[in-house]
Amino acid sequence: MLKRRLWETRGKTPQHTVYAALKRDIDRLGSASRFQRDAPGFFTLGAPHEASVGGSDASEDPDVPRLQTRPLSFLAAAEKVLRDSGSNEAMSYVEITNRAIEAGLIRPGGLTPAASLSAQVGVDIRRREARGERPRLVRPERGKIGLAPALPGDVAHQIEEQNRRVQAQLLERARQSSPGGFEQLVGDLLEAMGFEEVEVTSLGGDGGIDVRGTLVVADVVRLRMAVQAKRWKQNVQKPVVQQVRGSLGAHEQGLIITTSGFSKGAREEARRSDASPVALMDGEQLARLLAENEIGAERTKYDLWTLLEAEVPLG
Repeated sequence: MLKRRLWETRGKTPQHTVYAALKRDIDRLGSASRFQRDAPGFFTLGAPHEASVGGSDASEDPDVPRLQTRPLSFLAAAEKVLRDSGSNEAMSYVEITNRAIEAGLIRPGGLTPAASLSAQVGVDIRRREARGERPRLVRPERGKIGLAPALPGDVAHQIEEQNRRVQAQLLERARQSSPGGFEQLVGDLLEAMGFEEVEVTSLGGDGGIDVRGTLVVADVVRLRMAVQAKRWKQNVQKPVVQQVRGSLGAHEQGLIITTSGFSKGAREEARRSDASPVALMDGEQLARLLAENEIGAERTKYDLWTLLEAEVPLG
């Protein structure tokens, strides 16, 4: 929002202000809110709702964002166009893009907005499937996008709640593992994610690096990653990021994986553009990736039957 200049604030913690505004809108409006909370710290669009956030009784504080429906992300714009069409029929991604641009829902900066929209929809579908979540959109046939059919009752909600419980249990297991066991878990995760030459270093003599591995992209690009595994309850601070950066070998990038989170200073240090890259993976991300890669959990599928209207008389 700040990067696109959709909102200005004098506050020192804009992310907390936005979080509070979203949560307040959901708590006050319930199912009528335009937003829904999918997981701690993650929000998506909820049911279509035309009123601005806060309505007439919203705070007049200029540092409280008034969240507008425009512009939207390509993904959110595609969903709105399909809902506003009043039909359950899938539409061409080009037609969806044209309608979104005409309605001012998106302001594409590239030359191929339709291709960008289609790509983002594909990424979202694959990501939600990997997480065991119900997709928002589907591709019933080549070149077309439609709304995902609603599951009967609250089956979808129950599935998502179960998946969140499993991820929470995976994270707790990781926190209770031994130091060596946690480092081995990180190594297993890297291998499951496609890293090669994964090596768990010996305890006590790792120089701050616990696991090393190489990610090969398209048999051309090779990224050597040096990982520090932190089985912590408290947030990782800035000095840890500096320590990892100082332990990197030639042509290595850093990665810190923790069962907790990262302080503001640690995140700012990791993003420094004038220093070697250090990526950060917090506990929630770790648990989600463990589940997606079926480490300590497995994906179970069931057949769900939905009764259709009878096309011929029965009996």
